[in-house]
Amino acid sequence: MKKAVILFNLLIFSLFCYAQQNEYIVAENYFRNNEYEKAIQFYKKLHDKSPYNTTYLKRLVTCYQETNQFLVADALLSKEIKKKPTLVFLNIIKGYNFERQQKDIEANKQYQIALKSLDKKGNYGSNIARLFKDYNKLDFAIEAYEKTMANNPKANYGFQLAQIHGEKGDFSKMFTSYVSLVDKNEKHLNNVKRYTSKYITDNPENENNILFKKALLRKSVSNPKNIWNDLLAWLFVKQKQYQKALIQEKALLARNPDHLSKINQLGKIALENNDYETAKECFDLIIEKTNYPTDKINAINNNLKIAIKTKQPDVSEKFEAIFEEYGINKNTFEIQVAYANYLTFTENNPEKAVKILEKAMTFSNSKFKKAEVKLQLGEVLVYTGNFNKALIYFSQVQNQFKNHFLGQEARFKVAQTSYFKNDFKWAKAQLKILKGSATQLIANDAANLFLTISDNEPKDSISTGLKEYAKADLLAFQNKDKEAITFLKTVIIKYKGQPIEDEALFKQASLFIKQQKYEDAILNYNKIVTLDKKGIYVDDVYYQMAELYNTKLNNPEKAKEYYQKIIFDHASSIYLIDARKKFRQLRGDQL
Repeated sequence: MKKAVILFNLLIFSLFCYAQQNEYIVAENYFRNNEYEKAIQFYKKLHDKSPYNTTYLKRLVTCYQETNQFLVADALLSKEIKKKPTLVFLNIIKGYNFERQQKDIEANKQYQIALKSLDKKGNYGSNIARLFKDYNKLDFAIEAYEKTMANNPKANYGFQLAQIHGEKGDFSKMFTSYVSLVDKNEKHLNNVKRYTSKYITDNPENENNILFKKALLRKSVSNPKNIWNDLLAWLFVKQKQYQKALIQEKALLARNPDHLSKINQLGKIALENNDYETAKECFDLIIEKTNYPTDKINAINNNLKIAIKTKQPDVSEKFEAIFEEYGINKNTFEIQVAYANYLTFTENNPEKAVKILEKAMTFSNSKFKKAEVKLQLGEVLVYTGNFNKALIYFSQVQNQFKNHFLGQEARFKVAQTSYFKNDFKWAKAQLKILKGSATQLIANDAANLFLTISDNEPKDSISTGLKEYAKADLLAFQNKDKEAITFLKTVIIKYKGQPIEDEALFKQASLFIKQQKYEDAILNYNKIVTLDKKGIYVDDVYYQMAELYNTKLNNPEKAKEYYQKIIFDHASSIYLIDARKKFRQLRGDQL
């Protein structure tokens, strides 16, 4: 019997909660549709049932205010304050009711009552501060948070304070608050980086960047800690000042020998952003100081990449010297694969590359490494024009790694190789699968090649220039840029007025950029726009031209002109966000 009574009471309580929730949903619906009179009826019931629920009370008061029933709202609040004098945050609601009537003196009195209550007790400090913020009384909110933290050293509202300073546009105080937050508890570091990154840019001269840097430097003087070097390094990386970031990382390394992983990470970022000098300095440090052979070999491999990218004359000798010192074995596997790639695409020595890869295959102690060698062997075979044998290697990897990135990469190489050998139907079949299921980078490449084939496929045995274009594409793949440019010139002349013309002009422009012939590239881009101002390449053309003027030709006015064309004429372009950001930076906006 007792159990039955308990169950019955639980059922009644559940039904009550369900009914109350439904009433709240209806009330909210009326409130959001500005039907305040109807909403009042429901909020009054809800408030009567749950008098300590501040949400219901605030909504009811707002409904009275929106229907100009300020006196009714005041009477309700006065009654609540009298019944619950300890709930001092009610004075803020009452003060805001006065403010809505433009009775600022009375409003301020109520606000001060709430603030003064914090001198004695801080139980409602966060509620009071939050209410002030909700009513956009930001200075009062700051004072409330500061008083609450002064009365309770364990309380930490640094994030809230920083955000309020940011809303006020007082970025100096905002950054100081974030830095103080980390000073109190370093566990907040990642969150502070996340919030701060919304305000800083990659421009070191940006005012916010300077303010954040000053806040860090002030704190590093008053209270030296490793964390300030970490944050300064992070800021310098954001600003693409990798050498300055390295100085901070070196300071941390001097205090902690285990800090090499951060140096390695910085080296990779610098390498990706073509700061080869800083990248090499990072990798040299790892080679010198690491106790882990794998890390040393990886750093050596990265230094070899830098030597290749900077076209140093003795790259082959560097590879051979590494093999002499560390041997040709499983430890130098990645370097062997890199050497084969260099021999093929830079030294035009694919025969030696094949021998190196076949030997590397014997050291590949996992199916993933074997797949890596097979993909590289396939590329060497494509380079030599041995397409069918290359397809065998690519297909093996594709079948073995069906749902893996390696399998997707292999499928793209199958499609690309089929395209090079003019088997356009099979290439399209593979590309169609990749467009929707691959990683973003492969999917984009697949979509672009699919469009090239679809738009220019030969029809009724009439040549459209696709075969010749594929030949030029193969020459570009083989790093035979001069031959590719010459071949594309023939395609442009022979197929003038046909869809393949703009494809060939665009491809040729990218090769001109690779050869640093920027004016020739711009000439090609202008021809593409002249051919069709609504063509599929136009937004690509405008963005590439903007980038050339911005980063290579030192002509910011021209760069702005082409970024603007994307902003106003190509709102659906994938370049829109980047173009808008760079245009505003060139214009000197405070982002």
